[in-house]
Amino acid sequence: MSAYDKVQLARSKGRATGLSYIETIFEDFIELHGDRRFGDDPAIVGGLATLRGKPVTVIAMEKGVEVKEKLRRNFGSPNPEGYRKALRLMKQAEKFHRPVVCFVDTAGAFCGMGAEERGQAQAIAENLSEMIDLKTPVISVLIGEGGSGGALALAVADRVWILENAVYSVISPEGCASILWKDPKKVKEAAECLSLTAQDMERLGVVEKVIPEEKDFGKVYEQLREDLSQELDTLGKLSLEELLQARYDRFRKF
Repeated sequence: MSAYDKVQLARSKGRATGLSYIETIFEDFIELHGDRRFGDDPAIVGGLATLRGKPVTVIAMEKGVEVKEKLRRNFGSPNPEGYRKALRLMKQAEKFHRPVVCFVDTAGAFCGMGAEERGQAQAIAENLSEMIDLKTPVISVLIGEGGSGGALALAVADRVWILENAVYSVISPEGCASILWKDPKKVKEAAECLSLTAQDMERLGVVEKVIPEEKDFGKVYEQLREDLSQELDTLGKLSLEELLQARYDRFRKF
């Protein structure tokens, strides 16, 4: 399977969205809204939940399923208020000593005029800066597309995992082809050059785990629930100094 085939799978209709993971893996989910500055961004869903009886904060990028929902959620491309909402929830988790689990699935942050006027770049930069020093365990899982800084804004974590048919890249293949070759027809070549597949990410050390996908997706949810529970227990045993130093070292080695 080519790299661009993987891109198409990551974007495929019917692929499980972030909210599906939250509702299936966690219990007692309570969604929280708003960034306390501008408004609520439906492209990012977050709130409180429990994982096998233990409290966690969960945050997911949500593309939507039906056309109306996709439009309402801006096809999973967050505005600045979405990233600020996510950061507000992460800082709340830090205050109450809850671990954070993020599900990443976006073609990239929204680049419309309103997003720029409200400080898109600053919102992303603040997430990167705050997450590297967040005083609670963080696990991020790439479940579909991981596009550029818009994805990284929820992926500065202690553990970064990726589904077998998900992708993670600094730019979309289409954007890369247009910039480098001024030729959108070279999208397949661009995808190969970007090394964006889950297998590439594992080989390069960008992720710690590739999660196999099965036809019975219920098994994927079950395995992920088990893995998340175990990994959060492991991270919870580290001292705060050990946790933050290991996270810092993880990203410095790149």
